Order: sequence, then structure tokens, then C-alpha cells
Amino acid sequence: MVKLKKINGEEIVVNARLIETVQATPDTVITLTTNKKILVMDDVDDIVEKVIDYHQKIFSNVSIEKG
Repeated sequence: MVKLKKINGEEIVVNARLIETVQATPDTVITLTTNKKILVMDDVDDIVEKVIDYHQKIFSNVSIEKG
């Protein structure tokens, strides 16, 4: 989950696994796999960094055993 700020200033939390695309227009548009679009104030690079951080936290304790 990543915390973002909508255009109206409202903070929202978005499931990072549902993000399909992030586009930089005058505003940043996030398109989810459900085809829902969200306008946010966060810039594309910040969103990418937040998604990467989220996934690193999830998988930081995963170990792969060779058998």
C-alpha cells in the first residue's frame, strides 16, 4: 500500500499491486487494473519510489531455499 495525495488534498492509500500505469500530464494520473483512474499531486518518480519501497518491505524477509 502506498500513501498518495489526491488533487483535492485528500490523502489516500492505494494498493500498489493494482497500479497498472502512472502518467505525467499536468496532473499525475494513476490507472488501476480495475480501469479506475485517480488524479494525484504526487509526481511519477515519487510514486515509482514508493511502490519499490513497498515491495522491498514485503519481500525483505523472504528467503529462497535451494533443495
